[in-house]
Amino acid sequence: MAMVSTGLQRLIEEKSLQEKFKGNIAYLCHSASVTKELEHGLLPLQRIFGKQLTKIFGPQHGFVTDVQDNMVETNHYVHPYFKIPVYSLYSETRIPTDEMLENLDHIFVDLQDVGTRIYTYIYTMTLLMEACQKKGIEVVILDRPNPINAQTLEGNILDLNYSSFVGRHPIPVRHGLTMGEVALMHQKYWGGGECKLTVIEMKGYERSMSYEDTNLPWVLPSPNLATIEAAYTFVGTVLYEGTNISEGRGTTRSLEIIGHPKIEAFSFLEKLKPVLEKAGLSGFILRPLVFLPTFQKHMNKPCGGYQIHVTNRETFKPWKLCQYLLREFYHELGTEFSWKQPPYEYEYHKMPVDLINGTDALRKWVEKRGSDEEYEAIMKKNQAQYHEERQSILIY
Repeated sequence: MAMVSTGLQRLIEEKSLQEKFKGNIAYLCHSASVTKELEHGLLPLQRIFGKQLTKIFGPQHGFVTDVQDNMVETNHYVHPYFKIPVYSLYSETRIPTDEMLENLDHIFVDLQDVGTRIYTYIYTMTLLMEACQKKGIEVVILDRPNPINAQTLEGNILDLNYSSFVGRHPIPVRHGLTMGEVALMHQKYWGGGECKLTVIEMKGYERSMSYEDTNLPWVLPSPNLATIEAAYTFVGTVLYEGTNISEGRGTTRSLEIIGHPKIEAFSFLEKLKPVLEKAGLSGFILRPLVFLPTFQKHMNKPCGGYQIHVTNRETFKPWKLCQYLLREFYHELGTEFSWKQPPYEYEYHKMPVDLINGTDALRKWVEKRGSDEEYEAIMKKNQAQYHEERQSILIY
């Protein structure tokens, strides 16, 4: 199978595309902004555009993708090699300031998303679009694959009363869009109407592709998403950021492993099996294990829990699985369980788990041990509208 050509690759290879950009250029990128030869995109763009390339922007986790945690900010500096300023859009501001946007004509956005609502790169992009539309700066999306395919949708639509930097727009948890398509949604439906937007779409990309099918090299898009498997489990395991259950940070399979010091994994699995079976969940194996986080939650304490091994990506429902597991953890652990308290992602009043969920209904469902029917009812709300809007902007 041929390799998919990303927006970046096309810009490097197609002279006619390069000629469209005459003014000063900024590049919003991170460690995963690479060519098919694993060269960082800044190198070819500097070769092509020379002095036109005047600024670099970095998202959460930093331009060099070294920062582990939420609300750990990154400083602005001049890059020692590229000799141009690097501005962090995860600093004292998540919105580019007038000073950052000064003397720019085009901003290339080249971020590897992971296809999950609770991942901030799409919001860095839509906030950038809003700032640029006021200035008449063109935003150019160099599109990249959705690594968990761009056709499977799962999870509830965000209730805008719970919007935050981990959920700005009314989309489901697994949204089935590429970065370019999210930008088009923003332009058409969410307030980006005046933005001068260009999407350089991929060649050879099909919606059904998992990342491996693209034949592109995988570079971790954030410090704890080391594998493509983790991108699939992350859709659900991200939920545990709102709890005192470890999501495996501080292990070498972060976001594929979950657990807590008070869980005995084998006996708890006996209780879980009938519950998960009744809920119709399949496509995975929960492998009991004990792990020792080297940092973050339960640091240096052995935790009992599970590695989620995905056996069938077609039938696997990570969001539903992790909500059901959370409900069982909550009741099994009793007083040993706790919800994370604010602040979380610059929200100082609402519960972190409600921001992750995009609603308070799921937390209440967990606490009262809600039924399958109640879960499905929460999932159903506003889906039809999203499906219709999404359908109207699809590129691929």
